[in-house]
Amino acid sequence: MNFTELIPVTDLSSVGEVRRTALLLAQRLGFDETRAGEVALLATEASRNVLTHGGGGQVILAGMKDHGHALARILAMDKGPGIANVARAMADGYSTAGTMGGGMGAMHRIASTVEVFTGRAGTIVLLEIGQAAPLENLKVAGLAVPFPGERLCGDGWSFHQTADRMVAMLVDGLGHGSHAAEAAAEAIDTFQKRVESKPGEILSYMHDALRKTRGAVAAVVEIRPKESILTYAGIGNTSAVLLAGATSRSLVSHNGTLGVATARIQEFRNDWPADGLLILHSDGVQTRWDLSNYAGLLVRHPAVIGGALLRDFRRQRDDASVVVLKAA
Repeated sequence: MNFTELIPVTDLSSVGEVRRTALLLAQRLGFDETRAGEVALLATEASRNVLTHGGGGQVILAGMKDHGHALARILAMDKGPGIANVARAMADGYSTAGTMGGGMGAMHRIASTVEVFTGRAGTIVLLEIGQAAPLENLKVAGLAVPFPGERLCGDGWSFHQTADRMVAMLVDGLGHGSHAAEAAAEAIDTFQKRVESKPGEILSYMHDALRKTRGAVAAVVEIRPKESILTYAGIGNTSAVLLAGATSRSLVSHNGTLGVATARIQEFRNDWPADGLLILHSDGVQTRWDLSNYAGLLVRHPAVIGGALLRDFRRQRDDASVVVLKAA
């Protein structure tokens, strides 16, 4: 189970909304009262920093629950001046805003993961609490956020991993709102039932299952790290880019709409590099991004990479989603 909430942070009332949403997130994940309070505290401090130091921005709250593991993920993002000295900012008692300076230090003590990516383009703070299912050779993160003003998201993602294989998918239901969300949910349900199949076969099953919906576009990727093999299949206007070192390659999706009409479903096999990074995204994210413009971003957590793309290249007229898979 994967779910995402995005809250714009524009004033103090936004901080309160972030806190309330964080408590709901913790409840959905089955956290006890103590851990739920910690999630709410982290979200509150992170959103307050976005407002105070970044001049506003957005907070993404995401949850993952699988095989008895539950993880809450907080991404606090702004386009402010950045943090001049991250190590100093993490120390208790340090403040540039006239407060007691306990926020960043408290985050570091409570969160199981803390990552700060900052520069002249702004700051992204990643906080995690809980534990995700262990991943041996790959790291994965996905984010799906709705059309501004909508509660339901027509984009979605999912993944499944075994000892020698990971398969992941991204789906974009046509349009936005409840009917798009219905199509995306049907695609995800089909994927989860067919995770042992090949990417092209999974898309074929989706095509049949989505006939009762308005339809969707989707991409499915299988990575076998020990064999250094990536197999990809896509239908419609999703984007997939494979990066390794200084090189990048766009993977091919065929025209069509699952559940409506598609001429062919074809798999493409590529080498999976030891330092591979694969980015899938819907057309709610512009395609003109270049990660080389972000010094140090490539070595960051996949959620930070996905967050940067959503923050800087999200279109405001559609649902948007990003899935990032990265060699561990």
